[in-house]
Amino acid sequence: MNIPSELKYTKDHEWVKVEGDVATIGITDFAQGELGDIVYVDVDTLDETLDSEEVFGSVEAVKTVSDLFMPLSGEVVEFNEALEDEPELVNSDPYGEGWMIKVKLSDESQVADLLSAEQYQELIKG
Repeated sequence: MNIPSELKYTKDHEWVKVEGDVATIGITDFAQGELGDIVYVDVDTLDETLDSEEVFGSVEAVKTVSDLFMPLSGEVVEFNEALEDEPELVNSDPYGEGWMIKVKLSDESQVADLLSAEQYQELIKG
């Protein structure tokens, strides 16, 4: 199981990479493994400002559809358009080419509420 130590995580299995006041967000290796083959990523919140824990989109796999939750409050400033043609990037490279959105943070202090890699590891162990 790949859980990069430099990232932050949520209980809903999103990962967050914060660079300045912009956060890149995707789903974890664990989440893509649980979902199976991803066939569609739907994000219709581009240019919208959302609060933490609001739904920013959904990911559709062969057997299920799952909502994607904002780990931090902010404005969705970019969507990974490569996922429109290659949603399987979420399966093959969830922490790299499979990122989903970039968010301009409205409250950087929320980063402290996210899980560390060690805390996320404990969460998925059950």
